[in-house]
Amino acid sequence: MPTPDGMISRKTVLKAAAALGAAPLLVGGGVALARDRIGNGEPLGFTPECHDGDAPTIEQTEGPYFKPNSPLRSSMVNDGPGTHLVVSGYVFGRACRPISGVLLDFWQADDGGNYDNSGYTFRGHQFTDANGAFKLDTIVPGLYPGRTRHIHVKLQAPGRPVVTTQLYFPGEPRNSTDAIYDARLLMNVRQNGQTREGSFDFVLNVPQTTPSPTPTPTATSTGGPTTPPGGTWAPGTSYNAGDRVTYSGVSYTCLQAHTAMVGWEPPNVPALWQRS
Repeated sequence: MPTPDGMISRKTVLKAAAALGAAPLLVGGGVALARDRIGNGEPLGFTPECHDGDAPTIEQTEGPYFKPNSPLRSSMVNDGPGTHLVVSGYVFGRACRPISGVLLDFWQADDGGNYDNSGYTFRGHQFTDANGAFKLDTIVPGLYPGRTRHIHVKLQAPGRPVVTTQLYFPGEPRNSTDAIYDARLLMNVRQNGQTREGSFDFVLNVPQTTPSPTPTPTATSTGGPTTPPGGTWAPGTSYNAGDRVTYSGVSYTCLQAHTAMVGWEPPNVPALWQRS
């Protein structure tokens, strides 16, 4: 149920999802909404619902190993051996409403602590669904020299700036010696059989004053992008990295594969389009 002022709280979203048996785990600490089960199988109570004005998720350095044009996928678990890890959660705006269509670009080290700089092993991007939820199927990253265990991520809501940050694991000995580590970015992690389940809840600096409908891609008969000036950007079109389009008479090159929608016009999403 919406709150009296019309906002839909994160707790409300989770309760609705839980009723459908689909609520992912969310983060602990700061703007966290953790959900877990106690020994007898009963769910724990929800943490206090978020309020208008929650602080956005803090930003951190992208490090030396980010690569654009990662594949569109939510599973990287088959990229190499390691302990199975599932990370899930939501992305919210400043008024605690979930944001659909947020781009999340993840990259991490393999089980041995190595980054793939020639290909796209343990790299991939995805978009939040209509409920603002995401889910990453991967492995627990290995220890990179000088760092504690972590996962990198870039986020971009439609028409908003890119946010770069990292996610951390609780109980890691190197957390106390890593100069970049920040406890506000700790995931809530638990063991479920052979799988570790992590959760984190992102808050982006996206103003939300009134409920807004979920953007819906519209059908197009353009036949896909072509070399300018013939290819005009159009919502509903599936673009691949390297595709070129024109928008308002300006030429752009696609950086990451995605399906265009209203709000993601090339000038508004530098993570997806580069002026050429």
